[in-house]
Amino acid sequence: MRKKLTIILVFLLSVGTLSFAQEHTVKGVVKDKQGIPLPGVSVKVKGTSKGVSSGVNGDYRIAVPPNAVLVFTSIGFAVQEINAGSRSEINITLSDDTKQLDEVVVIGYGTATKKDVTGAISSVKASQLENENPQNVTDILRGNIPGLNVGLSTSAKGGGDLLVRGKTTLSASISPLIVLDGIIYSGQLSDINPNDIESIDVLKDASSLAVYGAKAATGVVAITTKKGKSGAPIITVNTNFGLASLARDQKVYDGPGFLKWRADVMRSGAATPSYLYDNPDNLPEGITLTQWLNGQSGDPTDLWLNRLGLVANEKANYLAGKTVNWYDEIFRTGLRQDHTVSMSGRKEEVSYYMSLGYLKNENLIKGGEFSTFRARVNLEGKAAKFLTVGLNFQYADRDEGAIEADWNQLTSLSPYGDMYTADGKLRRIPTDDNGLNARNPFLDMTYNSRLNRQNTIFGSLYTKVELPFGITYQLNFSPGIDMYRTFNHSSTNNPNVTTPGGSVTRANETRYNWQVDNLLKWNKTFNKIHTIDVTLLANAEKYQTWWTQAGNEGFVPSDVLGYHNLSSGIKATVDAEDKVATGNALMGRLNYSLMQRYNLTLSVRQDGYSVFGANFKDAVFPSAAFAWTFTEESFMKGKLNWLDYGKLRLSYGINGNRELRNPDNGTLDPYAALQLLTIGKYQLVNNSGTPLEANTVRNGNRMGNDNLKWEQTKSLNAGLDFSVLHDRLSGSIDVYDKRTRDLLVKPTLTNVSGYDNVFSNLAAIKNTGLELSLNSKNVRSEKFTWNTSLNFFFNRNKIERLATTSDEPGNGWFIGKDVDVIWDYKILGVWQESELEEANKFNKGIKAGDFKLEDVDGNYTYNDLDKQFIGYKTPRFVWALRNEFNIFRNIDFSFQLLSNWGQKKQFNQAKNQPGSVGFGRSSSYILPYWTPSNPLNDFARLNSGLSGASFNVWRDNSFIRLNTVAVAYSLPQYLAGKLKVKSAKVYLNVNNAALYAPTWDYWDPQNDGPTPRYYTLGLNVSL
Repeated sequence: MRKKLTIILVFLLSVGTLSFAQEHTVKGVVKDKQGIPLPGVSVKVKGTSKGVSSGVNGDYRIAVPPNAVLVFTSIGFAVQEINAGSRSEINITLSDDTKQLDEVVVIGYGTATKKDVTGAISSVKASQLENENPQNVTDILRGNIPGLNVGLSTSAKGGGDLLVRGKTTLSASISPLIVLDGIIYSGQLSDINPNDIESIDVLKDASSLAVYGAKAATGVVAITTKKGKSGAPIITVNTNFGLASLARDQKVYDGPGFLKWRADVMRSGAATPSYLYDNPDNLPEGITLTQWLNGQSGDPTDLWLNRLGLVANEKANYLAGKTVNWYDEIFRTGLRQDHTVSMSGRKEEVSYYMSLGYLKNENLIKGGEFSTFRARVNLEGKAAKFLTVGLNFQYADRDEGAIEADWNQLTSLSPYGDMYTADGKLRRIPTDDNGLNARNPFLDMTYNSRLNRQNTIFGSLYTKVELPFGITYQLNFSPGIDMYRTFNHSSTNNPNVTTPGGSVTRANETRYNWQVDNLLKWNKTFNKIHTIDVTLLANAEKYQTWWTQAGNEGFVPSDVLGYHNLSSGIKATVDAEDKVATGNALMGRLNYSLMQRYNLTLSVRQDGYSVFGANFKDAVFPSAAFAWTFTEESFMKGKLNWLDYGKLRLSYGINGNRELRNPDNGTLDPYAALQLLTIGKYQLVNNSGTPLEANTVRNGNRMGNDNLKWEQTKSLNAGLDFSVLHDRLSGSIDVYDKRTRDLLVKPTLTNVSGYDNVFSNLAAIKNTGLELSLNSKNVRSEKFTWNTSLNFFFNRNKIERLATTSDEPGNGWFIGKDVDVIWDYKILGVWQESELEEANKFNKGIKAGDFKLEDVDGNYTYNDLDKQFIGYKTPRFVWALRNEFNIFRNIDFSFQLLSNWGQKKQFNQAKNQPGSVGFGRSSSYILPYWTPSNPLNDFARLNSGLSGASFNVWRDNSFIRLNTVAVAYSLPQYLAGKLKVKSAKVYLNVNNAALYAPTWDYWDPQNDGPTPRYYTLGLNVSL
């Protein structure tokens, strides 16, 4: 028995000893490449939860099983895995994480890594924003690119204007050039599905823009769409639903408030006693009904309502206690939906990406709606060892034909009016005031009809041929076709349509453009330190439009068929306009790199364009740029341990702007340099006495100009790219100076010339600015990460020359001043009752409660000599702050703040002056106004006077907007596997979530009307 116990005890001790021997301790020190110990480095046993962090001196100690793999991670360094084996000491040097520097950006007719870029290029990855569900390209750009202003569109379509580095023109287009998958794109951004976008690069300085020559002075937005990557097909479904609600209520008066306000309207500036406009059932203390009647007889309530300007049906509705809430009738909560299905993959020599998308948005305003169907196919295959062929194809079908309620009628509508007549039809005018400007806001959307449909196709067919000596040749053929149908029917059933039998117009337009690019590229490295990259381009293009419009009116026997039966009218009209423009270009670019430390870019482009004068069809646009990565110098090694990466950039070049637009309709004007003829009709009678019409031809109002040429912008840019504290903080700083000459303007000619105006190159503008971009990795651990990005920039411009040596106040242009400077009277406040003696020295008509303007020269007369430069319409500073959090690996949370600061905007509502109709026959938004008992100094009295001059009120509309708030939950991989999906994510976001505008209190500071707040709930699943 004792022997058995001894054997069991020895066995147990042996097992315990073996078990203990399975683990051993590993210690060591973690340093960076410069030998500096790194504290806080995570050291984990791969596949387990066991881990430690390095100490202050970079030392660590951890117990590991045999053959364990240690994983070392730290912010700013590449992750390293080391097989511990049986070793007891492992010292390790972490390498800097250079993934950000190795990211590829678009540089125009090619790509480059960020570390090799010499120009000012900013980028955003669409994947960063997928939880925010951008529904337009502008949603991806907004706040994420320094130097880029993105406007705010409140329509169901969305979007917004783009402006890169300030205004460089007075009359040509200010929109940047759009490049889609390497091809110049002339279509609408709404035709591009954001779910198809991989990345967007914005090119801003002359060097990066010069390869686009005459098209690039206003900047370039280069969009890259997704391509097939993985071997197996990946099917992705992104579907979401949302709501659009009013972000801010700008209420109008309800019934009781309307009557109180109308009473103050009648009191304002009146010589009659104020109590005459009080409700006879609630007179002020000490006022008798006899006094109130003021010699009149009849029903006191009826007299009171008459004094307030109410008409018959308003009075009847007041007595019946009936009101219409026009605000709630016009505005609504709009429904939104966006669905995209895509499939991508790569198999052997073929990669593919294809998608189908459908979007439908309702506006805040009843009747407002936008929908689009979008499709994309990106296909590339290796046809032979030396030959690659590909296709990028995009199709869109937009429906913009919805007619929305006329919300601008809000301030004209009485709450005591009627929406319908006695027989249930919409009233033309809601009150019995036939001379009133007010109209029922639902007339057009109820009775009229509209078809506004656009079908667009944009594609690129390309082939790449690998030639000897490392040379490649690429041929791109890129056609684009846009087909527009715009049909309008104004129905005779519409009480507001005065044409008997109704009227119809049908417009059809086809826009066709094509481009051919011939590209030769050569990239070669010599002796491991010299790298040369050459790009040569020969380009040709053509743009053509055909527009036809037919119309008719007075349809017999009826216009019930609307625009479907054009021939039955009695007054037919027809019009047509065709346009054509052609262009060509030659371009060469050389990129040279020495030891990946010194980078030089030289480029030159010659452009030809048919639009300009016979003497200046062609122009040449050169540029040069140099970059120095100074942290690669030997004298920098080990000197500044906190500096990981630093690169200085300097560029100079010339870019052009050829987008001359017709100011009447905003379309391309291909004949701006030509003398146009005007065709008309002349009534005459022939020899037999029969009346007839003869065609006439005469010179048009615009004179031709054979010397019309390109706007040219000379730009100097200096920049610094940097990364510090082991890549915990990185960013860039750019300063620039842009001088644009030969600006296209349309000066007025003297009558003796026989013409009204002529397009000429007579003006010059200067732009300067600064841009700062910062990215920080605040916290990075296994279960929590927090990243922050900040963009800050400002632009200052100045008009250096105009068509003459004189200013042009009518256009708001002043030599030496900003393009958007405000020149107006300075408002000192409001005239108070105690100041009327002084006020009457200016104008006997000024009354207490009118605005007080500054009389600069002290002569008691207001004229242009008293106007001052009192501010700017564009922001003085713009910034955006974005924070991104990841919690427990599965939860993502982000928010973005945007701010425009220092600009002013017209706020003539402060005048409380409605114009010719007067407040006595309208309503109003609920805004402050001056009264003797409420003597404000920033709002005038109701029906205020003009203070002896015509002027505008300007108010600071600086703001900070909480642009996006988004949260997403990603299904853990083990659950996704059980559900047979690759990944799944649920997301919720709010756009335009909140607003802070300390001195602006009227609708939204970026627009003068209802602004939506969007709520979206979505699901993203990959199979």
